Amino acid sequence: MDINKDLIAASSTPIVLAILAEGDSYGYAILKRVRELSGGRMAWTDGMLYPVLHRLERLGHVEARWEEAETGRRRKYYRITPGGRAQLAEERKQWQAVDATLREIWRALSLPLTASHLASAAPLPQGV
Repeated sequence: MDINKDLIAASSTPIVLAILAEGDSYGYAILKRVRELSGGRMAWTDGMLYPVLHRLERLGHVEARWEEAETGRRRKYYRITPGGRAQLAEERKQWQAVDATLREIWRALSLPLTASHLASAAPLPQGV
């Protein structure tokens, strides 16, 4: 199943902030964590992740620092800030509202149609 790019883009901020709330991380590890959490359904690319990280850094939601890895290679690590934690809490509330709305709609759609449902449905315009 391919997830719509608009949905991936819309969910990128809370996903990145939530991953960083688990602990400091670097780009490749964040990409792996997204793939792991989504069961492989969301395979982000560098080109998608780094603009999100840079925007969150500009907004003050994350901070970055360079560290040397065991291999001797330098890695840029990202850390969520207190402002980022507040933003994550707000994002969580918003996504919970969206989730609850969709669940309610889908629950209603899964109910069997009854005569009262059919009677309350608006009639189709003539000639359609």
